[in-house]
Amino acid sequence: MKIVVTNNQSFTDQQKSRLESLGDVTYCDSLPETAKEYLQRIEGADIICSGTAGLQDAYTQVKDVYITVGFVSVAFVDLDVLRKNNVTLSNAPGVNRHAVSEWVMYMVLSLMREFPRFVNTNEAFRKDGNLPPLTIGLAGNKMTILGQGKIGQQVGKLAKAFDMEVSYFKRGDNIITAVSDADVVVNALSSNPSTRKILDKGFFSAMKKGSYFVDVTRSEIVDDEAMLHVLDEGRLYGVASDCGGILVGDTNDPLYTKLLKHPKVLVTPHVSYNTPMSMKLGADVMIDNVEAWTKGKPQNVVT
Repeated sequence: MKIVVTNNQSFTDQQKSRLESLGDVTYCDSLPETAKEYLQRIEGADIICSGTAGLQDAYTQVKDVYITVGFVSVAFVDLDVLRKNNVTLSNAPGVNRHAVSEWVMYMVLSLMREFPRFVNTNEAFRKDGNLPPLTIGLAGNKMTILGQGKIGQQVGKLAKAFDMEVSYFKRGDNIITAVSDADVVVNALSSNPSTRKILDKGFFSAMKKGSYFVDVTRSEIVDDEAMLHVLDEGRLYGVASDCGGILVGDTNDPLYTKLLKHPKVLVTPHVSYNTPMSMKLGADVMIDNVEAWTKGKPQNVVT
């Protein structure tokens, strides 16, 4: 088996040893910058250990191979095209749940307790007898989580540790009813045809006045114009977004720059998953996927 690792996956020596026991491995340590470069790297491969870079531009031309990625969302490819091209694709579900949940709770704390305002502040709160303003806090308030997958469950676990009341929106529920009394809504939905733009004007208009919205999934799920409109109207008090779907760290992405300009939005350039644990777990599952494939027992298959 010829195995190609299309970009630097930060494999440990032990992980490399595992992978090399399964075939003849070629490692590429830089990101492919074009579809052509990606296709050149994978030429003749039986198995591809891939990142997003290159694959999202070249996948329509990839045929008759097995691809595994070390992350969760593969919404950047058309699965029907891959099936037509006899490409099997596996992902790595749940490997980012710890890091993403930490990001969510940081953002909830930042929005509801306004900690960024007070850290290293020079505001003269004691001037004229004024004290620092009260902030909302988490305990006793209600969080509704959209999606009860691995990330949603982990966020719920952490929120309950803060004595929040936690509920979930699941497939088949009425999404308007689910969020109507929530103090904070966390979007942990997966991207698929049924969730495209599901968070539209009607959704945001149904949210409780004075509530907060935290978004950690793919951008195609959210109508960002509707979200910003309701934020400007004052129904939403604040938003946090990791700009899911943009290239990691791309601060020039149009969605990132648009949200960055809004004073009531906390935004990061798709880095919520970015911890050593996520990388290690992702690499482990990627190699597990390769091993299962070579044994004729494919796992985590999405095509």
